[in-house]
Amino acid sequence: MRLWSETFRDGGLMPAEYAFAEIDPASRVRLAGNRNPHLAWDEVPNGTESLALFCIDPDAPADASLVNVEGQSLPLAASRGDFFHWSLLDLPPARRSIAAGEFSSGITPRGKAAAAGTATGLRQGLNDYTGWFAADPDMAGDYYGYDGPCPPWNDERIHHYIFRLYALDVPRLDLPARFTGQQAYAAIYGHILDEAQLVVAYSLNPELALTLKT
Repeated sequence: MRLWSETFRDGGLMPAEYAFAEIDPASRVRLAGNRNPHLAWDEVPNGTESLALFCIDPDAPADASLVNVEGQSLPLAASRGDFFHWSLLDLPPARRSIAAGEFSSGITPRGKAAAAGTATGLRQGLNDYTGWFAADPDMAGDYYGYDGPCPPWNDERIHHYIFRLYALDVPRLDLPARFTGQQAYAAIYGHILDEAQLVVAYSLNPELALTLKT
């Protein structure tokens, strides 16, 4: 399969309009446009019964104790893990694109509803902001669908966001009504016919963000 985007180039920089937060010189960060990017694909293999899309940040810190702590930095070598920003399932094999902002546009405190922006038959899983905001009384809730990048502003590492599309041999994955990105990702095992991906970078660390633009 082949996957591309009009929002960013593979290996390029994510525009702030499609992130959860952007740099603010006065307050370090502020909320951003949080629009899902445009994505398009072709060369879907014969026998495909559905498509599944994921957005994953593999550079998320495993230990949050130093995240956004004034006077501290999050070391480049700190342990990392996956943070799921989006899982969109049961896309029909005839579909060939997702419009920018189709599934997310703006921040929804406490999270978007499960069916936000989805056509009939499509499902979106909980993203990992659900756990991240769990202890925040103003933001806690179930975060379904796409919510964009918001890497720590004190991180020494540039974060990379992988948009990965899978062609599957089943029309619908066997998952509970309330499922996570991790559960969806595990469910596609043994059903993959083909896959394609794009990788885009983003940082809220002003020094790193400057290097990305040069």
